[in-house]
Amino acid sequence: MGSNRDWQRSVVSRLKSSRQLPRVLFVLALAPLMWGAGLLASDLVQGTRYLGSNPIKELEHFTGKWTLRFLILSLTVTPLMALTHQGWLIRYRRTWGLFAFFYACVHLTIYFVLDVELNWADFGADILKRKYIAIGMTALSLMIPLVLTSTKASIRRMGNIRWTALHRLVFATVILANIHYWMSVKRDIREPLLFALIFGVLLGYRLRAWWRERAKRPGAGSAALAKAPTA
Repeated sequence: MGSNRDWQRSVVSRLKSSRQLPRVLFVLALAPLMWGAGLLASDLVQGTRYLGSNPIKELEHFTGKWTLRFLILSLTVTPLMALTHQGWLIRYRRTWGLFAFFYACVHLTIYFVLDVELNWADFGADILKRKYIAIGMTALSLMIPLVLTSTKASIRRMGNIRWTALHRLVFATVILANIHYWMSVKRDIREPLLFALIFGVLLGYRLRAWWRERAKRPGAGSAALAKAPTA
């Protein structure tokens, strides 16, 4: 038993101090994009059907789902730190959040360049006509201030309370992104439902943590609210 714990501590210590781990995670995070781009190139140039009969639409869904997956990874860091007492994991919360934004931008770029073919009129018409596109654009827009204020310098400049309040926008982003995906698939809702359940658990954890923190400070009011857990 003791040797097993020593082994676990050794692994955690190596991961914590590893200079290669961030680079490995960076490469792994880009791997889905490279894979999807290769499949699309094959379908368009060689006439293969790896992405089905509509490869552009399939790649849009592919990058959209990876946006949701990176949001899940980002939101998982906080409960994982609480369960394992490994505070160093927080450095990767920002990493996964930035990759979620990156894949959301790729998702939008594929739609704008390959689907509406750089036609601003069609793009604007789609936003007005299709509610799920407007919802998706709103979700992406909410991520912009989170990305711009994701640095330690921003936390110092804004102060922890204001920074925390701003970054609660991630919860609205998650809800809107799930609705966007749900509406876009139309019929088969199994994957959107799975994503919604996972996000529901993660958001439920935060609500429970916030409520317990608030209960410890009766009458604290806004002070307790300001210290509510963030992403």
